[in-house]
Amino acid sequence: AGHGGKDPGAVSGNIREKDIALRIALKTGAYIEKYLPDVKVCYTRTDDRFVELHKRAKIANEAQADLFISIHCNANKSSKPFGTETYVMGLHKSQANLEVAKKENAAILLEEDYESEYEGYDPNLPENTIIFSLFQNAFLNQSLTMASLVEDQFRERVHRHDRGVKQAGFLVLYRTTMPGILVETGFLTNPSERAFLAGEEGQTFIASAIYRAFKNYKEVQEKLNNRVSNAADLPITDALIIPEKSTPEILFTVQFLSSKTEKPLYSNEFTGIPDLGMYQHQGLFKYTTGEFTTFEEASEHRKTIITKGFSDAFIVAFHFGDRISIEEARKMTANKSKL
Repeated sequence: AGHGGKDPGAVSGNIREKDIALRIALKTGAYIEKYLPDVKVCYTRTDDRFVELHKRAKIANEAQADLFISIHCNANKSSKPFGTETYVMGLHKSQANLEVAKKENAAILLEEDYESEYEGYDPNLPENTIIFSLFQNAFLNQSLTMASLVEDQFRERVHRHDRGVKQAGFLVLYRTTMPGILVETGFLTNPSERAFLAGEEGQTFIASAIYRAFKNYKEVQEKLNNRVSNAADLPITDALIIPEKSTPEILFTVQFLSSKTEKPLYSNEFTGIPDLGMYQHQGLFKYTTGEFTTFEEASEHRKTIITKGFSDAFIVAFHFGDRISIEEARKMTANKSKL
């Protein structure tokens, strides 16, 4: 479970990342212990205490663990972003990925003598994150497999918005000597997602999804191990790299409703509206549908939404989660296409 003790992680109102991460971690472990009794679960913390990042890795290494799972909640300066994303250790391929790694790595600033423990690493300097991201990840294939299975479960079982499997430089994964993933279970800065993650049901659904992903991962690895034992002399092939899905710089979406009060995204009022989203702007809760990289795609989607009874639907644009004018967004996308 990420964060803990004097490190609350992301905070939104009275909701703290450290509390949600711990509850989900304990529920996940309980599922594994109950339904996979041959698996020993080792926790980095089981209560509200601060555990240094290097000590988390040490706990896993000394236990000779076969898989490391770090559970977190995401945050953004905008209330619009929502969805899950799962990271493996590697070089970030977008500024957004780098910012997530910097946020999680900033926990070392609460540690004593972190400069010497992490060899001068400063989470505020992006070049430092890039340097240790370049170290060879010997367990990349297994990590990518588990990360993909987690996102599959989130999307198919829990009906969360799948933001993809991504790579970035996380200190807690860098020091582990086994396959590892860092799971961002959702955005506490998105009101609807915050309510889901803060609730008992939401935490249970997320934990169940991680458990099911682990169960599938275990089955895959056991089959692979059996094959390897029978084919030790086969030539070694190049590592399989799964393309990373990342959030585009400019996104167009169709806004179809504004409300002074928050409406849950599972409300009957939204039946038949695909890819729902919600953000807060000028004191109102604003509901959107679809995410598109071009204005033309959003325009076609708007026509569909109008036929569903939302005649006032219109297109809005976001730049890395911040709302901007349509004119500015179209100009930025046009300039980018010329490069």
